[in-house]
Amino acid sequence: MKKIEAIIRKSKFKAVKEALHEVDVNFFSYWDVTGLGNEKEAHVYRGVSYSTSDIQRRHLSIVVNDNFEEITVNALLKSAATGEVGDGKIFISDISEAYRIRTGEKGGETLKKISK
Repeated sequence: MKKIEAIIRKSKFKAVKEALHEVDVNFFSYWDVTGLGNEKEAHVYRGVSYSTSDIQRRHLSIVVNDNFEEITVNALLKSAATGEVGDGKIFISDISEAYRIRTGEKGGETLKKISK
């Protein structure tokens, strides 16, 4: 299993979410984050422009089976890109185990949909 973490522009979140659903990645966590990077955002207040190095982004945490890693990364790359500095980053790490709390089962099956 792989954990894919992506830091993306907030403005691209809807497109990313739709792209992930299209490739059957239907479960992930996300939260708003502030970070520092190469991009500088400029703000205008009462006609005065000032810049800040604090950048608002959205952080996604996605766990997938190994065979979904490339599909997921490609969906992120295509949907999150604008071609400008500040599009974000993707990080991938190994997950040694996963458990479904309700049943106690473990392994890659815990990431699949349950039909009732």
